[in-house]
Amino acid sequence: MDMQTWRASRARADNATKALREALTALGLPERVQQHLRPMVTHSGTPLVHVGMLNAEYIEQIAEALRAAAEARILTAAAHESGS
Repeated sequence: MDMQTWRASRARADNATKALREALTALGLPERVQQHLRPMVTHSGTPLVHVGMLNAEYIEQIAEALRAAAEARILTAAAHESGS
């Protein structure tokens, strides 16, 4: 992989990590949870975010927030389809 590809992938991984940190902050999770997040780039250039090991309590909070967001999206889509 060339350096330009690595830099672009790293920037994407950094941005995704930052976005996840912001979301966790919005959920009120402690900063120590965010310390487990690591931006990474594979040898082939795939950008990743390594989440690490988190307390099950925090994962449950994240899962609940994702469920609520998905339900809100479904309700919004249904309202648009029905013309409301």
